[in-house]
Amino acid sequence: QVQLVESGGGLVQPGGSLRLSCAASGSIFPLVSMGWYRQAPGNQRELVAIISSRGSTNYADSVKGRFTISRDNAKNTVYLQMNSLKPEDTAVYYCNLQKLTRGGVDDDWGQGTQVTVAS
Repeated sequence: QVQLVESGGGLVQPGGSLRLSCAASGSIFPLVSMGWYRQAPGNQRELVAIISSRGSTNYADSVKGRFTISRDNAKNTVYLQMNSLKPEDTAVYYCNLQKLTRGGVDDDWGQGTQVTVAS
């Protein structure tokens, strides 16, 4: 089983910064990717940023230039540095891990961490 523990959410003013962390443990290999998704009230869950096992990254257009995803392989931890935060970034942020299995690709999710951007 995979365990994903998120931290770093909170309340921040517009223009501020936060850094989210997600520590993975358990049976996480062979790893495909780790990433962050978010879900605001009334909206569907959407991709924010993803980093593959090889280190390639992809971002939602709405966060390009403001958010940076990175990974510490030794700690099996993925980070999301969020700068220039906007009220529309307010959401519950979920860590995601994808790994290969005999049946294909499995998704595991963290419990979510609330990010609120408000003055």
